[in-house]
Amino acid sequence: MTETTFFKARLYFTGIVALAIWSLLTWNHYHGGVPSHHLLAREDLPSFSNWWGGLLVPLLAWFLSYQVQKRIYHGAEKNSKEVNLPASVLYGFFGALLFGIVISIFFTFGNEDMPSYMMMGLLALALSFPIYRAECFLGFVISMTFTFGGVLPIIIGSILALLGVVLYLIVRPTIVLIWTKLI
Repeated sequence: MTETTFFKARLYFTGIVALAIWSLLTWNHYHGGVPSHHLLAREDLPSFSNWWGGLLVPLLAWFLSYQVQKRIYHGAEKNSKEVNLPASVLYGFFGALLFGIVISIFFTFGNEDMPSYMMMGLLALALSFPIYRAECFLGFVISMTFTFGGVLPIIIGSILALLGVVLYLIVRPTIVLIWTKLI
């Protein structure tokens, strides 16, 4: 895939995300109103309208797909015009998409304990996999937008990405260093 082709794919992907979020918002508007979600599901904390998702989610899709493009083409050989999309990008995106869908399903059906266990498991998984990458963040946000709107998944995903960076780039090498010194 050339860089121009990847740019066109980014345009299409962002357009599809924008169309999906605005379709959801339009449907919500005509079926009882666009909901707002309170921070930490507490009424005394501020709420965020899902209308913000119509702006933030497409912008996030555009920005994060650019980050993926930059990472792929920056690592490519200079005289190579064609670069294949690494499987790790697809695995990261679809893995995070599936993870977010499962959390949303559990939360929708009233099982609020399982999502917290899954989040703790994700932090343990962050020691082995780079969950902070753009494709993981994007998959997580897109998958949770239907249930939680656009803003809360971005906030939660940002916190998880930050924790993922600390765990994968700082804690993991420290554990490996200590382990190699002991053996």
